[in-house]
Amino acid sequence: MSEIVFTLGQTPVTLETLVFAAGGALLFLVFLLVVIAWRGTVNRARVDAEARERARELDAQMAALAKAQGEMTGRMQTMAEVFGTRQSEMVGGLTERLDKMSQRVGQSMVETTQRTQESLAKVHERLAVIDNAQSNIQSLSGQVVQLQQILSNKQTRGAFGQGRMEAIIEDNLPKSAFAFQPTLSTGTRPDCLIYLPNDSAALVVDAKFPLEAWSALRSAQTEDALKSARQRFRQDVQRHIQDIRERYFIPGETQDTAFMFVPSESVFAEIHDQFEDLVQKAHRARVVIVSPSLLMLSIQVVQAVLKDATMRQQAHVIQIEVGHLMDDLGRLDERVRKLQTHFAQATKDIDQILISNDKLQKRGNRIEALEFEEPSAVEDVQQGRLAAGE
Repeated sequence: MSEIVFTLGQTPVTLETLVFAAGGALLFLVFLLVVIAWRGTVNRARVDAEARERARELDAQMAALAKAQGEMTGRMQTMAEVFGTRQSEMVGGLTERLDKMSQRVGQSMVETTQRTQESLAKVHERLAVIDNAQSNIQSLSGQVVQLQQILSNKQTRGAFGQGRMEAIIEDNLPKSAFAFQPTLSTGTRPDCLIYLPNDSAALVVDAKFPLEAWSALRSAQTEDALKSARQRFRQDVQRHIQDIRERYFIPGETQDTAFMFVPSESVFAEIHDQFEDLVQKAHRARVVIVSPSLLMLSIQVVQAVLKDATMRQQAHVIQIEVGHLMDDLGRLDERVRKLQTHFAQATKDIDQILISNDKLQKRGNRIEALEFEEPSAVEDVQQGRLAAGE
């Protein structure tokens, strides 16, 4: 048994040592198995206890859940009853509101229909007015086209300016204060002469404005054409101003100022805006450029001057008439005073008549009452006056 089996390092290992070591290992293995079995038993007991505890908790939770489910069922039934009641009330309210709304909608539709019919009637009326206006516009367009055709011809254009000028003057001045197309001592014939008071020289009005140059200026499309048209318009107007000054300024017969009539307000405004040099040259040449409105204002000033001159010429006649009027007033005053005297005398006579009437009434009352007393001294005097006719 003590035979050495092998050597471990420097320690010899015998068979006895091996057997002892194997027995110890076997005992340790058995002990280990016993410990493992005991731990398994303990773990199973603990697992079982935990399972039973979880089962009890699960049962309690299931019971609580069943209780909560019962309470929930009761609440659901209560809520179902409440919802049913509320739903009935809501359906009734909705039905009532729908009925009222239907009535309102029906009434509103009737009113809307009436208003729509009225609006349609008004629209038809307005459409009729628009149709009438459109027809007027079409007629006016034809007239504008005709006017354009008239203005495209130099002679008709001159007649147009002459016509506007004559209309303004004829509407504001008496016939004796102007003359159209008269012949001056030099043989020239201005478009109009306005006769001023106090034997003053006449005022010349010229209506032959060069509108063809203006038309060319308005129809220019390019910069070169515009420049050429502006130059031509400036030259034509300057030439016309010079012609007026040379032909119509006659000392002692015409004024040293003349009117150059422009038959369009827009042309007049454009001249003052774009051709200030022409306005200055006309001013220096004593030629006044006037539009229809300015000509009308000037004619009204002339009318006022003529009326003032007429009043001065007739001043002596007015004085004579005022004298006759004062004589008539004196005679009227004298006659009124005589009438006042007659009225005063008549008033005095009426007062005396009333006194007599009062006495007669008093005496008649005494006679009616059978009061025949002796009259007093005062009554005797009054009776004597009555007898005397006073």
